[in-house]
Amino acid sequence: MTHASTRDQTVTDRPSWSADEALDELYAAHWRSLVRLSVLLVRDAGTAEEVVQDAFVAMHGRWSRLREPDKALAYLRQSVVNGSRSVLRHRGVVARHASSQLQAGSRAGGDEAAEALARRDAVLEALRALPERQREVLTLRYYLDLPESEIAEALGISRGAVKSHASRGSATLRDLLADHLTGDL
Repeated sequence: MTHASTRDQTVTDRPSWSADEALDELYAAHWRSLVRLSVLLVRDAGTAEEVVQDAFVAMHGRWSRLREPDKALAYLRQSVVNGSRSVLRHRGVVARHASSQLQAGSRAGGDEAAEALARRDAVLEALRALPERQREVLTLRYYLDLPESEIAEALGISRGAVKSHASRGSATLRDLLADHLTGDL
């Protein structure tokens, strides 16, 4: 009997195991083979590992409702296959969307894409021109969408200082980007 078979038998012999105990055993015995299965389907090791991890997390959440714990491995395999299919469907949708965007962009003219890139570069260049604290505040506020209290905590400054840096930084960006942007920051 192989090491993996021994583990399978152990899991089925102890149906009263907690989800943690049972899944630890299943993970140790089958993680690698489940990842290989997913890699064959999605053709990407990183994505395959995520699919398998998601299957184990889902199994953990449903362990108490599992009618036949001895079929846990079969459920995991099916979950990995379904997760891999979902990844492939998502890739297809993204590819179709990207393709339609490229076609729409070529019909509307390549100038729009070049213009958007130029605006992006101008914003990044203007951000680099700001003092460090203003750049940090504006990045946390608009890129991460953090509220003032969390920005203050992250930077170790007061909420008033956050407001001040945001106001000064926004005003400077407006001036620097007046030729590139039509809306307010």
